[in-house]
Amino acid sequence: MPTLYSWKKLFRNQGFVVPAKSSRPDDWDSKAKLAAIIQTAALNEAQRSEYCRQHGLYPEQLDAWKAAFESLEPDSAPASKADLAQHRKKLKQLEKEILRKDKALAEAAALLVLSKKAQAIWGTKEED
Repeated sequence: MPTLYSWKKLFRNQGFVVPAKSSRPDDWDSKAKLAAIIQTAALNEAQRSEYCRQHGLYPEQLDAWKAAFESLEPDSAPASKADLAQHRKKLKQLEKEILRKDKALAEAAALLVLSKKAQAIWGTKEED
């Protein structure tokens, strides 16, 4: 088994389209999809169809992937790991704050219900 993985890694490093995990083209990662689009860009229709048959693709999939890459906004680049870590930390902090506020709200509601029950049982206090 290790030989198969090393072959896949070797071919991927040489620029060949090798799916990361799945053999289904729709499950390929974006690097493999982009590599397939680039490799088929200069091919004519017959060569492109043969490439698709060899790699288990449909020409329509390549067209859809190309359209998806073209529709990406330039400023919507993936965030760095540091940015993602910062956002996760902020999200965790906000979730903790929401949980604290929910507990405080539940406590306030319970006190209100208890005070209404106490008033119903003993009546209101008369001020002297």
